[in-house]
Amino acid sequence: MALFSLPPASPQSDLNLQMFLGNGEAEESSLHLTRTLAPEWARQSGVQLTWPHAHTDWAYMLPEVTECYLRLAFEIATRETLLIVAPDVVAVKQLIDQRLPQRATDHIVYHECPTNDTWARDHGFLTVMTTEGPELLDFRFNGWGGKFEASLDNAINRSLVEGEHPVLKGKYVDCLDFELEGGSIEVDGQGTLLTTSECLLNPNRNPQLDREHKEELLKRRLGVERILWLDHGYLAGDDTDSHIDTLARLCPNDTIVYVKCHDVEDEHFAALEDMEAQLRTFLTAEGKPYRLLPVPLPDAIIDTEQGERLPATYANYLVMNDAVLYPTYDQPENDEEAAATLRQAFPGRDIVGVDCQALIRQHGSLHCVTMQFPKGILLEKY
Repeated sequence: MALFSLPPASPQSDLNLQMFLGNGEAEESSLHLTRTLAPEWARQSGVQLTWPHAHTDWAYMLPEVTECYLRLAFEIATRETLLIVAPDVVAVKQLIDQRLPQRATDHIVYHECPTNDTWARDHGFLTVMTTEGPELLDFRFNGWGGKFEASLDNAINRSLVEGEHPVLKGKYVDCLDFELEGGSIEVDGQGTLLTTSECLLNPNRNPQLDREHKEELLKRRLGVERILWLDHGYLAGDDTDSHIDTLARLCPNDTIVYVKCHDVEDEHFAALEDMEAQLRTFLTAEGKPYRLLPVPLPDAIIDTEQGERLPATYANYLVMNDAVLYPTYDQPENDEEAAATLRQAFPGRDIVGVDCQALIRQHGSLHCVTMQFPKGILLEKY
């Protein structure tokens, strides 16, 4: 029996690789750029999930987090191709075939390889579109500054293109001399990159390079022309050293969605106020202010066993072709306020909430466990 009801089918449209479109939000990329890191709202061929298993940090709550992954798999695979990476794909496929409808299972591709954990956003490829074709950039993942073992996760990308059954199309580019996680950067496909100084300038990543050299490397490899450095804002309990995808997100039409705290008694209030003030100083490449759309900071979620606050955030959403999947935390008022903001940022897309109370217990959320691939990259069949 199918676990979930089916969402309505939605039409798909084609894209010229020189344009990054998003349902009524078409904006031409900077055509003078010879390489462009595709923004998340570029037309996609699919999304990657790296599946939890008994040898990950999820072991103590594996049934609970697996339910969350089943929901994610359903919401993704009924809209786009889903790539599932796991050390035992037979077991995962058997579970999914039992729990999900054929409309989902027909659009799932499996890849078997060893994994440490599940954070596909940070160990996954960054896909750069070039005049010579797509490039799959494989940066080094070191467990957010050496906090966690990541050697197996760091080898996933190469296996996706060089294993017995490659599942991705594009030129593999070895960037393992530089530590960079997908959750630490945001791009608009028109030459702008947004990041945080707390993460990219942290000495636990690339300490041999100063800010100037890091900027030079990012511009050259990712095809960006300018970098906006966010110097304020944090989330208690965050292991990533303030990834940008927990705080502020670039969106189409010169828009930034960001986290705002309304409670003056909350420990985050001052830092997020400073972040908002800095965002107001940022200008687009044309010299205009960004349209700023706030999402609320969720009410405090406490890990009762550890006695610490968990880094819940509505900024950790995934943009898909015709939908935005966003995390919910069983806080109806806040959950709906976040959805309303995302409807403004992404008109024409379905805004779909996914309960991520399980994910937050390992200090991440929906965007952290997913990685999208632009159109033409993820192969539907071996």
